[in-house]
Amino acid sequence: MEALPLTPSYSSTSLLIRHKNPSSVTTFSRSPNFKNRTKFSIRASSSADSVVTLLDYGAGNVRSVRNAIRFLGFEIKDVQTPEDILNASRLVFPGVGAFAPAMEVLSKTGMGEALCSYIEKDRPFLGICLGLQLLFESSEENGPIKGLGLIPGTVGRFDSSNGFRVPHIGWNALQIAKESEILDDVGNRHVYFVHSYRAMPSDDNKEWISSTCDYGDKFIASIRRGNVHAVQFHPEKSGDVGLSILRRFLYPKSNVAKKTGEGKASKLAKRVIACLDVRANDNGDLVVTKGDQYDVRENTKENEVRNLGKPVELAEQYYKDGADEVSFLNITGFRDFPLGDLPMLQVLRYTSENVFVPLTVGGGIRDFTDSQGRHYSSLEVAAEYFRSGADKISIGSDAVYAAEEYLRTGVKTGKTSLEQISRVYGNQAVVVSIDPRRVYINNPNDVQFQTIKVSSPGPNGEEYAWYQCTVNGGREGRPIGAYELAKAVEELGAGEILLNCIDCDGQGKGFDVDLIKLISDAVSIPVIASSGAGVPDHFSDVFTKTNASAALAAGIFHRKEVPIQSVKEHLLKEGIEVRI
Repeated sequence: MEALPLTPSYSSTSLLIRHKNPSSVTTFSRSPNFKNRTKFSIRASSSADSVVTLLDYGAGNVRSVRNAIRFLGFEIKDVQTPEDILNASRLVFPGVGAFAPAMEVLSKTGMGEALCSYIEKDRPFLGICLGLQLLFESSEENGPIKGLGLIPGTVGRFDSSNGFRVPHIGWNALQIAKESEILDDVGNRHVYFVHSYRAMPSDDNKEWISSTCDYGDKFIASIRRGNVHAVQFHPEKSGDVGLSILRRFLYPKSNVAKKTGEGKASKLAKRVIACLDVRANDNGDLVVTKGDQYDVRENTKENEVRNLGKPVELAEQYYKDGADEVSFLNITGFRDFPLGDLPMLQVLRYTSENVFVPLTVGGGIRDFTDSQGRHYSSLEVAAEYFRSGADKISIGSDAVYAAEEYLRTGVKTGKTSLEQISRVYGNQAVVVSIDPRRVYINNPNDVQFQTIKVSSPGPNGEEYAWYQCTVNGGREGRPIGAYELAKAVEELGAGEILLNCIDCDGQGKGFDVDLIKLISDAVSIPVIASSGAGVPDHFSDVFTKTNASAALAAGIFHRKEVPIQSVKEHLLKEGIEVRI
């Protein structure tokens, strides 16, 4: 496996651990020797006060954290040496990716030692996601792997046997356990989670816990002791609520009044996602377009590419309108030289400066060799996406080929783009986009693939159908069904499925409920329903009749036929939890 810069391949036996003696961990956890809190002014008044030290070990998307910190008026100093940690006036650790590679980087660079010393002295610290998990004694992710050992407990995987989908992806509610200061503005509103592993409350760590979240069981959503904070969710991806959490950490003595009673968050919300199909028009400009059964050209004499707006501006508008995520699909770039598609990378960079909800991007995630004969791994392509602002990457055709090979041989090679990226970044960072076409048949025994009895008969009265997967933008059919593909990619490391339907694309007649029910019942990872939305009723229909975790739309939002807020208000009236 070709690894990212600063993210070496790892083994569980090579890690240098800060606390080898469990008793020393327990003693610190129960009887911390905290000093008096460091005091800061409300507004940064000197160059030192306006700087946030950021511990970025080189994996995943921390651009959004950077952008959020800058948005709030602070400069950033990157950690280069352990001394930079020890000298920080405030430290943010946005851990991204898998537990073991992160621990190895911290151990080999000496930053783990420095981080423990910093936290033990009660210095202002905010850990995010993996930055929370690494504080615990160990993790079961690709392990067991030893952690920093500052908080008692083991980080374990969610249990999917009780019907809850893993990874835990989306907007969920917090249960505040104690005064935490940084959570003062949450006010019963949702925050954004994306993870497969979590730490559990216990008698040994209860004094650390500032909030919990319910997802199958109660897990630790945040910790606080003195000036030390860490959260399992992503404040930089939680919209205005998340920005308020970061603001409270950066300005701990702010006189901003505490907000109370806002929101009605009680559980994991259904997500409404805005999708932007981005491609170059005939003049070479990047535009947002929309297909009619995947045909993006106007039915005119000029046959020009359908232009529905500029990608960065539209993404920012959808964020303001309440989209829970924004998904970019690059439908022309990356075909020949993925890393040369600078305009699309710039779209991501500019978007992440002002859009503080998750960004997914797809298009060309695969191994390739350029015209000079240099080989690039899919991991390198994904890394560039992540560094440019993507939180999740979407794999299409390459996942189909990987699934076909896996079903043929029964062997996980570890070399496919799907396996490589999920191993380094975690499966929650990998979405597989499935583009199936409905094939009607008279008898389910006529094909070797999973079939369904359709709710509406086919053109010749057929009562059954299977869903043939396609590649290359729907232009080439493959000998694999959507059901078989979904099951295979889950095993290979996908964390989420984006389920399209060529037959419904651009028709505005509703999602293919038969297809979505088939796939969402077959896998234990979240499924995003896509293709066919025309009115708000279509969203409530797919959420009540299937186990879809999210629903995605494009054209109705681009053409302003249905506002995102109207969809959410409708869902609320139907008793479906959404983020408002």
